[in-house]
Amino acid sequence: MSRKLRMGMIGGGTGSFIGDVHRKAASIDGMIELVCGAFSSSAEKSMTSGKALYLPEERCYGSFEDMISKEKERPESERMDFVAIVTPNHMHFSPAKLALESGFHVVCDKPMTLTLDEAVELEKIVAKSGKLFALTHNYTGHPLVKQAKAMVANGDLGTIRKIQVQYLQGWLSTAVEKTGQKQASWRVDPKRSGIGGALGDIGTHAENLVEYITGLRINELAADLGRFGEGRILDDDGNLLLRMENGAKGTMSISQIALGEENNLAIKVYGEKGSLEWHQENPNQLITHWLEQPVKVFTPNGNDLYDEALSVSRIPAGHPEGYLEAFATIYKNFATHVMATLEEKIIEKPDYPTAKDGVRGMKFIYAAVESDKNNASWTKMKEF
Repeated sequence: MSRKLRMGMIGGGTGSFIGDVHRKAASIDGMIELVCGAFSSSAEKSMTSGKALYLPEERCYGSFEDMISKEKERPESERMDFVAIVTPNHMHFSPAKLALESGFHVVCDKPMTLTLDEAVELEKIVAKSGKLFALTHNYTGHPLVKQAKAMVANGDLGTIRKIQVQYLQGWLSTAVEKTGQKQASWRVDPKRSGIGGALGDIGTHAENLVEYITGLRINELAADLGRFGEGRILDDDGNLLLRMENGAKGTMSISQIALGEENNLAIKVYGEKGSLEWHQENPNQLITHWLEQPVKVFTPNGNDLYDEALSVSRIPAGHPEGYLEAFATIYKNFATHVMATLEEKIIEKPDYPTAKDGVRGMKFIYAAVESDKNNASWTKMKEF
């Protein structure tokens, strides 16, 4: 294409953490520009945020309904191509539905919706609309996560037998939600977060990473959830056992009250011929072990990487490549797919999380909550 894709944004106004991340990530590869937004439920705040982002006043909207309606009326050469939804969970479904039905592609933060029913309905809306939908499970964008996936798919590790995944944080160790901390207040509120607390915020990342790397679905799980924060309704900690569709066993530990932890997402996958491990806080190393062979450590731009990893390695060897670049990979792959559709080209296997992954995430949350209610009983995800 001879131009950048035009992005609109819903949410992500002044003071938003994730909105700023989305904007930076979308801009990294030079394929996308922000052209409009409804940045807050307050029209005044939305206008202030838009001006701070140097957008023209007429493209700073007071509501997502107004934005989608007026952008649709603009000439095709001016209107936004897609919308990024970066609001709390309870405000994902309605703008995504309206955007898709109005002819716009959608990028949405995870988890996909507030409820499982909404997720199932939204997946149907995506299919009916013919538009593209990306879910920002950003950790799948790391080059060495893609290397891990390619190695498993190629059979390098043999049959997968065991999986260990953890996502540990400590930022909710104290009752920060009672201090007016914006990011905490909505995440502990079931009306805005849904039925999962840590499950929805970080557990879905762990679930998605397991299924993405291994190519295997979680068949059933047993969950023991904790609610350690005083007065908290939603889980802030949990330990889960996993049974994969091929018979492999897994464990998952998630927490937002693990004092001292920052963003300790890590995964280990054990096969019959080899194993691998990856740590988000040290993302430039993929450690592998083999039968009767020495330990081998893969790095971005290193030797023996599969094309899937090389294609998203942007930075010279030895330089840190991390969170924003991985996030940008989701936008890059999504933008490449959108551009292909505009040029009536076909991409056989676009590599970014979709509505299907979003439904899987919501099924995971619901199954875990149901299991916890029944004394950590084994619960099949497909029952919900």
